[in-house]
Amino acid sequence: MNMFSASQSSKAQFLDKARQAREERRELKERERAAVLVQALVRRFLCRCRLQREIRREVEDFFGTNESGSSKRSALSVFRITRKLLFVFNPKEDRERFEKLCRCILNSMDAENEPKVWYVSLALSKDLTLLWIKQIKDILWFCCEFLKQLKPDILQDSRLVSLHLTMLVTFTDTSTWKILRGKGETLRPAMNHICANIMGHLNQKGFYSVLQILLTNGLARSRPSLSKGSLTAVFSLALRPVVAAQFSDNLLRSFLIHIMSVPAIMTHLATLTPERLVVIESHELFRKFILFLSREAQCRDVCVCLEGSHTLCLLGNLVFLGSLNDKVLEEETAHFVGVLIHMLSYCQKYVSQKKSNLTHWHPVLGWFSQTVDYGLNESMPLLTKQLQHLWGVHMIRILFCDVLSKKLLENQEVAQLPSQPISPQNSLPMKNLFKRAFQKSASVRNILKPVGGKRVDSAEVQKVCSICVLYQTTLTTLTQIRLQILTGLTYLDDLLPKLWAFICELGPQGGLKLFLECLNNDTEESKRLLAMLMLFCDCSRHLITILDDIEVYEEQISFKLEELVTISSFLNSFVFKMIWDGIVENARGETLELFHSVHGWLMVLYERDCRRRFAPEDHWLRKDLKPSVLFQELDKDKKRAQLLLQYIPHVIPHKNRVLLFRNMVTKEKEKLGLVETSSASPHVTHITIRRSRMLEDGYEQLRQLSQNAMKGVIRVKFVNDLGVDEAGIDQDGVFKEFLEEIIKKVFDPALNLFKTTSGDERLYPSPTSYIHENYLQLFEFVGKMLGKAVYERYDGDISDLGLTLSYDEDVMGQLVCHELVPGGKTIPVTNENKISYIHLMAHFRMHTQIKSQTAALISGFRSIIKPEWIRMFSAPELQRLISGDNAEIDLEDLKKHTVYYGGFHGSHRVIIWLWDILGNDFSPEERAMFLKFVTSCSRPPLLGFAYLKPPFSIRCVEVSDDQDTGDTLGSVLRGFFTIRKKEPGGRLPTSSTCFNLLKLPNYSKKSILREKLRYAISMNTGFELS
Repeated sequence: MNMFSASQSSKAQFLDKARQAREERRELKERERAAVLVQALVRRFLCRCRLQREIRREVEDFFGTNESGSSKRSALSVFRITRKLLFVFNPKEDRERFEKLCRCILNSMDAENEPKVWYVSLALSKDLTLLWIKQIKDILWFCCEFLKQLKPDILQDSRLVSLHLTMLVTFTDTSTWKILRGKGETLRPAMNHICANIMGHLNQKGFYSVLQILLTNGLARSRPSLSKGSLTAVFSLALRPVVAAQFSDNLLRSFLIHIMSVPAIMTHLATLTPERLVVIESHELFRKFILFLSREAQCRDVCVCLEGSHTLCLLGNLVFLGSLNDKVLEEETAHFVGVLIHMLSYCQKYVSQKKSNLTHWHPVLGWFSQTVDYGLNESMPLLTKQLQHLWGVHMIRILFCDVLSKKLLENQEVAQLPSQPISPQNSLPMKNLFKRAFQKSASVRNILKPVGGKRVDSAEVQKVCSICVLYQTTLTTLTQIRLQILTGLTYLDDLLPKLWAFICELGPQGGLKLFLECLNNDTEESKRLLAMLMLFCDCSRHLITILDDIEVYEEQISFKLEELVTISSFLNSFVFKMIWDGIVENARGETLELFHSVHGWLMVLYERDCRRRFAPEDHWLRKDLKPSVLFQELDKDKKRAQLLLQYIPHVIPHKNRVLLFRNMVTKEKEKLGLVETSSASPHVTHITIRRSRMLEDGYEQLRQLSQNAMKGVIRVKFVNDLGVDEAGIDQDGVFKEFLEEIIKKVFDPALNLFKTTSGDERLYPSPTSYIHENYLQLFEFVGKMLGKAVYERYDGDISDLGLTLSYDEDVMGQLVCHELVPGGKTIPVTNENKISYIHLMAHFRMHTQIKSQTAALISGFRSIIKPEWIRMFSAPELQRLISGDNAEIDLEDLKKHTVYYGGFHGSHRVIIWLWDILGNDFSPEERAMFLKFVTSCSRPPLLGFAYLKPPFSIRCVEVSDDQDTGDTLGSVLRGFFTIRKKEPGGRLPTSSTCFNLLKLPNYSKKSILREKLRYAISMNTGFELS
C-alpha cells in the first residue's frame, strides 16, 4: 500500500514539474515576443523621431538658405518641402517653421516674371493640381487655427495675425496672382473656380467662426487692437463667400450671425477703414440684410442663434448702417421698422424686472437672464452710441417724415404771446437761440383740436403706428437708457405737436372716442394705435417735465398753452373712462402700461397747473360725476370708486373731498368709540406737562399710548416748575397750544433733531441727531404729532385765532415769514380753508423744510462720479476739479474759444476794444471779476476754455445802422431780435451765467465800454440790472 502511495506521489510531482517547465517556457517566449514588439515600437518611434528631426532640419535648412534669396527657389521645391512639413506638422512645435513657410509662399507670389517661382503655378500642373489644392487648403486651415488663438493686442501676435490674414486673402481670390496677367488672363475662370473650391472648404470647416473670434478678440474692448490692415483683410475675407454665392440666404445668415453681431463692428469700420463701408454700400448690403431679416422665420432663427446680448449688437450695427443709407431707409422703412421691432421684442424676453440668482446686470438692458461677458461690457459705450442713431434727429426725420411734413402754420403774422415778452433774464440756451428767433418772427398756427377724418386702416396711419410701436418697444427694452431715448424723441420741437395733430385727425371724430374703442378691441390694429398714444404721452410727459416755466408759459415750446388745455382735457376724460368703465381694475400688461403712461402725463400737467395756472376754472372737474354717487359707491366698497380716488381725486371738487375726508375720520372715530353718544362717553387720556420740559414730558407720556389712544381725546394740564397748575380748561384749545409749541420745539435747530442750511435757512434732519437716545422714536413722535393735528377737527371759528397761510420762524433772533402759498401772509385761515392750511403746514414742515440736501447732493454727485474716481485726487485737487484753476486767466485762450452772435465778430471794433481793455486796462482781480460776471466762476476751466460748456459767448444786444455787422448772420438776427437803433450809452453790459453769455451793447466809444463794464462787474449785476 505504501509503495503504491509513494509511486503516486512521485508521479504527481513529476507532472507538476513538467507543467511548471512548460509555463516557464511559454512565459519566456511571451517575454521574448513582447521584447521584440517593444523594441520594434521603440525603433519605430525613434525612427519616426529621427525622420521628423531630419525633415524639420531639412525644412530649416531650406528656409535658412531661402532667407537670403527666396526668389531663387522654385514653386516645386516649396511644394515638396511643404509636403514634408505638413507630414510631421505639430502646431505647437512647428509654429515658427509654419510662419517661415507662409512668408516663403507669399514671397514667391511677389516675384516678377518668374512663373516657376510662383507657388500658385503648380495649380496648372496636371500631375500636381489636386495635390496642390489639398496642400493649400491644409495650409489655410492651419492659418485659421492660429488666428483663433492669437491675441491682436500683443505686438508679436498682431504681426502673425497680419501674416495669416495675408495668406487667406492671397489664396481665396485671384486678383493678386501675377500668373494671370497678359496671356494668363484666359486661365482666370479656372483659377476662380479653384478659389471658390478653397473658400467652400474653409466655410465647411467653420471659417466664419474663426473670423468672429478674431474680430471679437480685436474689437470687443474700449480701444480696438486690430490694425486698419487686419480689419480690412478680415472684412474682405468675410464678404468674399457672400459675394461669390450671389448673396444667397445661407451665406447672408452666416454673415449676420458671425460678422454683423460683433459689437460695434460697423463703427470700427467707419473709424479705421471707411472704404469698407463704400463696398457695403456698393453691394447694397444694408438693403439685403433688412430684406433677409424681414422674413419672420429667418429673423427668429438669427435671434435664437445669437441670444439676447449679441442680438442687441446686431441691432446696433444695423441701426448704424441705416443712419448712413438714407435712400434705402426711406424705401425700406416698413421692413426696417419691422425687423427692429422683432429683434427688440426678442431681447425683451431676456429682460427681467428685478435682480435674482438667475439674472445678470446689463448696462443697456438692466437685469438680464443671460451672462454678459467682459468683451461685451467693454463695448457697451460704442454699442450705445450706435443705438443713439435710432432716436437721433436724422433718423427721426426720415422715419416720421409723414408726421413732420404736416403744416401747422396758418396765419402769416408776427406772434403775439399771451404773457410778457422775452427779456434778457429769460434768455434761452444758445443752441435754441437762433431756432427761437426764426420761430418768433414766423407765424402763429391754429390751435390743434380733435377733428377726425383720417381712416385708421390707411397705409400712412399704419406706417406711423409701426414707427410708434418701434420706439415704444425701444423704451421698454433698453431700460437703462430710457431717459436718453425720451430726450432724443423730444429734441425736435415740432414732432410732438405734429404727432398730436396726427392723433387729432384719426377716426371719424378724432381723439377720445377712437382710443376708447381701441381699449375694448383686442386687435393688432388697436394695439398699434394705443402704442402711438402711449409714445405720445411718455414723450410729452418727459418734455413738459424738463421745460422750465419760461419755456412752457412764455416761449410755449412745442405746445401752445391752449393745446395743453385740450390735451389735458383729453387725458382727463380718457383716464376717467378707463377707471369708471372698469377697464383699469382688470387691466394687465400693455393695458396697464398704457394707463400709467396716460395717467403719468395727466398728473404732470395737473401739478404744473396747480403751481401756475394755464387751464380755465373747473377744467379738471368731471361735471358728469356727481360726488354723491361716488360717495355711495365708496360706501359699498366699489373698486372703481376707490381707484378714482386713488388716481384722479381732482375730478371731484375740493370742498367735497374735504367733506369726504372728514366723513372718513368721523366714521373711524365712531368705529373706535371715540365719539360722545347718549349711552357712552369716549375714554380720555390726561397728561400733565411742565412748560420748561414740554418736549420731554410730552414724549414720555404720549409715546406709550396705543394707536387708538393717540386718535382719542387727549387733555393737557400745564404746570409750572413748582408743580402749580396753570389756569385754563382743556377743551382741545390747550392741547392745540401744546401741539403747536411741541412742534415748534422739535424743529428748533438748537435741539439738534434738525439743522438749517446756511443762507436760505432750510431745515434738514441733523446728521448728528443720533446723539439723542432713541432718536428714531423722536422722529416718529414728530410724525405722530403732525398726524394728530391733521386728524383732529376743532369746533368754533378758527378765524378767531388770527392765523394766515404762512409760518413765522425765529431765525437767529429775526422773525422770518414763510408763505405757504404765494401771498399767503395776507390770506387769513378760516373754517373753509383750515384743512388746506394743515396740509400746507404739514407739507412745509415735512417736505419743504426737512428734505435732506446733503443726501441729495451726495447721491446726485455719485450718480455721475464714481467714488473710486475721486479717490485719485487730494482735497485741493478735487477743489480745482470742481471750481476751476487758480492760474491767471489766459486771454489768448479765451479769445480763441469765444463765439460771437448778433453781428459781433473777432474784427468788430467793440470786440477789439473789449479784449484791449481786459488785457491792458483791467487788473488780474478785475479780469477774474469779469469772468465771474459772465460764467459765475472767477477761475478758468481746469483744462482751458476749450472745455467750457457752453462755450464763452458774446452777443450784441444793439447794433446801429452805421456799425459794421461783420458776418451776414448779424443782419439776419437784427430783424429777429428787434434791435434798437439809438445810442446805447445808458445801458450796462449784462450776462446769462447759465449760458456763459455776455450781452454787450454796441457802444460808440471805448471809454464808455470800459466805464460801463467796470461798473457792471463790480456791482456783479448779472442779469438783474441793465
